[in-house]
Amino acid sequence: MKLRFLGKNSTPGDSPTLYASDQDSYVIQGWKVFANDLLMQLDVPEGQTVIEVPPELFEHLAKDGHTTGEIKSFTAPIMLVTEQDTCILQGPEMTDPEALSQMRMPDYETCIEVPKSSITALLEENSGPDHPSPA
Repeated sequence: MKLRFLGKNSTPGDSPTLYASDQDSYVIQGWKVFANDLLMQLDVPEGQTVIEVPPELFEHLAKDGHTTGEIKSFTAPIMLVTEQDTCILQGPEMTDPEALSQMRMPDYETCIEVPKSSITALLEENSGPDHPSPA
């Protein structure tokens, strides 16, 4: 799998990153979620993992042909929004060796791969609540 870097939101030591793949998917690198209070709210099947990213990370979707990266629909793969307004995402953990070799990822981060359609759906208005309850 080939990745195309779209952008990252970095501060020293933190590097959530967004990539587009050649498989019609996005690869989202974020902080591993270890907090039991968050994990207890989710059903995480084997092969999936949970990450946390700032919503501003999705602004980089504009580099993939979208007019905006503003999240308007807080639905899966976004499972929760924390009190700090970060997004908790759940999805298949990236295991592709070629893709992983193209990334720089500290031990406290991991990444998920989700279909582009799941992410672009987040950019569309829906009639539901603004976002899930803060975790």
